[in-house]
Amino acid sequence: MKKNLLNELDRLRKAEVINNEVLESIKAFYAEEQSKSNNRLYTVFSIFGACLIGLGIILLIAHNWDDLSRITKTILAILPLVFGQGVGFYVMRKKSSSKAWTEGSSSFLFFAIGASIALISQIYNIPGNLGNYLFTWMILSLPIIYLLKSSMVSLLYLLGISWFVGEAGYWGHSDTSEYFYWLLLFAILPDYYQLIKNNPKSNFTKLYNWFVPASVTFSLGLINSGHEEWLFVAYLALFCMFYLIGSSKWIAEDNPRVNPFKIIGSLGSVIILLILSFEWLWDDLERGEFDIIQIASSQEFILTLVLSVLILLLYRKIKSHETVDALHPLNLLYLLFFFTFILGFFNAFAAQVLINVFAFGLGLYYILTGSRAIHLTQLNFGLLIITALIICRFFDSNITFIIRGLLFIVIGVGFFMLNYRLLKKRQNEE
Repeated sequence: MKKNLLNELDRLRKAEVINNEVLESIKAFYAEEQSKSNNRLYTVFSIFGACLIGLGIILLIAHNWDDLSRITKTILAILPLVFGQGVGFYVMRKKSSSKAWTEGSSSFLFFAIGASIALISQIYNIPGNLGNYLFTWMILSLPIIYLLKSSMVSLLYLLGISWFVGEAGYWGHSDTSEYFYWLLLFAILPDYYQLIKNNPKSNFTKLYNWFVPASVTFSLGLINSGHEEWLFVAYLALFCMFYLIGSSKWIAEDNPRVNPFKIIGSLGSVIILLILSFEWLWDDLERGEFDIIQIASSQEFILTLVLSVLILLLYRKIKSHETVDALHPLNLLYLLFFFTFILGFFNAFAAQVLINVFAFGLGLYYILTGSRAIHLTQLNFGLLIITALIICRFFDSNITFIIRGLLFIVIGVGFFMLNYRLLKKRQNEE
């Protein structure tokens, strides 16, 4: 505890502003906070230390690598893995309560597994590619998360499987199917649940809350069976589900101002609406054939149905807790969008108009709620939605440059006036 604070507390005690019991409670509180801060620092330093030690060992071996025999190379390739496992076993038996020891040893073991796989493959010329290598690495690293209860390895694992799905699906540099990504993701969800339940305010949990939705968003586009247009519906369902998860009691109560699920859900929904506000997709839909049997049997449509069921279950769960955001327009948008998308197969113009109305209404909602709640972020988000919608219409309409310039001037004045009024209102209330 800082000396100035101690002096101030003693002065308050002498002035009989607080009694001895309150004084001791305050000191105990700040001592506990100081201890937590020190533990976090130890954990960070142990993770960095483990990574630096691993890199140093690799560099030392690499310096004389070409002069070593195959047996020596094999021993050196396996040695970090054996050492990491030994330290991990020691931590499990003796230091399981120490976060610094747990995170440091598990991080070292995680990288030791990757290094050993790469070195053995190079020594014995085992063929393969980056996608297969990442898949093998992540499979072998998964037990570390549950045996050592390592949050850092969980985050590294999420990054690894996201890289794998990119190699396997988007870039096609893997013989392993990209659908294994979902099995790898489900394998980590129990650890994520326990982390949210037991340590909802930890830094690892906050990072997890960013990594999970970002990874799923990145990977969802690989589900493709020839009906790619339905991925727009699936993505909007996913973003709606994210927003609902962000409204749950664990996520919403942690940090209402920085809520990863709500941020990704909101931004993703707006981006989908802006993309579909153009006429190109709707014209293609109207010209295409609406075959119910083919659509119903496609992976994209089945995915959409699965996400729809999850949305309904989440909505009922959140509504039972009387969460305020349960009736947010983003939660109702998906239902309207689903029927609008089907309408697009028969009347492209009507569907496009409705999408523009949805986007404009969403922007107007954020402007009004931001003004009422004196919330600058919501207000400016609503203004940005309407501004982006107007910019999109510039590209597919024959509006003259004079009118476009005037519209931008009006929008700029609107930004200034609304923010000015909101700041004045906030100052008056304070």
